[in-house]
Amino acid sequence: MSDGHTRAGELPPHTRTSLARLLELAALFLKLGTISFGGPAAHTALMEVEVVHKRQWLTRQQFLDMLGAANLIPGPTSTELAINVGFVRASWAGLCVAGASFILPAALITAAFAWVYVRFGALTQAVSVLGGIKPAVIAVIAIAIWRLGKTATRDAALAALGGLSLAAFFLGVNPIAILFGGGMLGMLLRRAASFRQAGAVLLSPVHPWLTTWTSHWRTFSWRTMGAAVAVSAATVPVVTKPSLCRIALFFLKVGAVLYGGGYVLLAFLEQGLVHQHAWLTRQQLLDAVAIGQFTPGPVLSTATFIGYILGGVPGAAVATLAIFLPSFFYVALLAPVLFRLRQSAWMAAFLDSVNVCAVALMAGVAVKLAVDALRGWPAWVIALSALGVLLRWKVNPAWVVAGGGVAGFLMAAIR
Repeated sequence: MSDGHTRAGELPPHTRTSLARLLELAALFLKLGTISFGGPAAHTALMEVEVVHKRQWLTRQQFLDMLGAANLIPGPTSTELAINVGFVRASWAGLCVAGASFILPAALITAAFAWVYVRFGALTQAVSVLGGIKPAVIAVIAIAIWRLGKTATRDAALAALGGLSLAAFFLGVNPIAILFGGGMLGMLLRRAASFRQAGAVLLSPVHPWLTTWTSHWRTFSWRTMGAAVAVSAATVPVVTKPSLCRIALFFLKVGAVLYGGGYVLLAFLEQGLVHQHAWLTRQQLLDAVAIGQFTPGPVLSTATFIGYILGGVPGAAVATLAIFLPSFFYVALLAPVLFRLRQSAWMAAFLDSVNVCAVALMAGVAVKLAVDALRGWPAWVIALSALGVLLRWKVNPAWVVAGGGVAGFLMAAIR
């Protein structure tokens, strides 16, 4: 038929486009969730390559704004980056697809390790492969820091703020204090010349922000999240065999208030699971955290391992959903207005300052990871080789990471 109508069984053009974007998001983040070893800094580096350089879905400035915002809200930074990218690419459906696709591989792999752990009481870890992956990941992170840093440090003042933030990180200052403090300091210094106009500059964009936020929020269905988090904060009696409801409420609370991502997860879990509820021994908790570090994807997949120990497959599913659900909620609140914040000169100055602080924190974490990863000449050879390959050729970092794993296995075999 040629009457201009869609033929039977054929999707409308706008639906096909939307579906294509969702499939593209699913394919990308399933891949990243499968090969993203090395923690949040490595995940961020891989995403920057894919969505800024390779696919050009975002500008580097937009990516930096997302990174800064993700560092300011509770939850795992890299997962929230994935969720935000999904929203920008395909609205609310993209938000759900990108986040779920990034989380799913890590959850499945961690659940498999948990099954082995429960059945055999031990973990068989590919130490040599991981020993090769880590140095390659350091090279990937270094390249991303260089690229993001060039965009973030627009002038000498921002460069100085980045250096100050890096020094504060190594002095043990809380990362959230660095981000908020650096953001406020940079904003005030950069806008000091127009301080008298601050009220007008800040208030003039408020109405369009609120209108847009309200419009998006009315279409968002997770309206009961606040009540659920409030219930989860209630004190419960100490038990040794928790119900699925108790598992869900515990991990919902952790996901709702966890700042610092996986780097402070151990403290939260030890206090709640070992001391308060006595659901796990300390050794079981350490094994769970080790698996979360060893497997690709977000380290909060540790919850999957713990949930399986506490309640089998249903417990693993409930724990995974509960700990990641707040991240979807927070990003859903922030994503519709994030880029509009730059319409305010004050908020633009704040975001610029937070961005450079976030890159500084990423650099500090990379240094600490390098100290752990670059032990012995084989690790240095792998790291320098990976860095040379990334600088010389336009190679997908996933192949470099995989090559590092193979090199680590071969070097361990011949030693």
